Amino acid sequence: MIIVKNSIVSDDIADCRFCCDLAQCRGACCIEGDSGAPLLEDELSRLEAVLDKAFPLMTEEGRQVVKRQGVAVKDQDGAYGTPLLADGACAYITYAADGTALCALQQLYKPVSCHLYPIRVDDYGEFTAVNYHRWDICRCAHGHGEPLYRMLREPLVRRFGQDWYDELIQEINNRNLHE
Repeated sequence: MIIVKNSIVSDDIADCRFCCDLAQCRGACCIEGDSGAPLLEDELSRLEAVLDKAFPLMTEEGRQVVKRQGVAVKDQDGAYGTPLLADGACAYITYAADGTALCALQQLYKPVSCHLYPIRVDDYGEFTAVNYHRWDICRCAHGHGEPLYRMLREPLVRRFGQDWYDELIQEINNRNLHE
């Protein structure tokens, strides 16, 4: 594990490679799962601000769900997530001509949890856990591309800040020197 400020970062973030293959998975991460994409509380107002532009891109069912439930829902632990359609897909889903699932929010405002995926962040009050979420639907992406910390530099900086990211790089470099 790597310690960066008040975060415990899995070694997988430094060691594992991942490269999304949308042509093969067809956006399964927007369809599968038992809850919506995690949302930070400060993202809710941003979602509200882009909703009028997202609505025309969404499915009719998605629009109705968001009108009924709001831009986000709270789970049993009090955490926010995107609302879901009856079949479990994200309410913000849209589809390309070939049937690939896409996000109506993608170009307007991408929630940080989606931007970070396959990294998942869990806040435990005193510390934050930063882990590689291995999901069978992403098996075609595992082991390809760059290490996660490089591939996801922009969303890591967006979530934690440039100082945090610089410290992560330093810790990874120090670890590699001692191996």
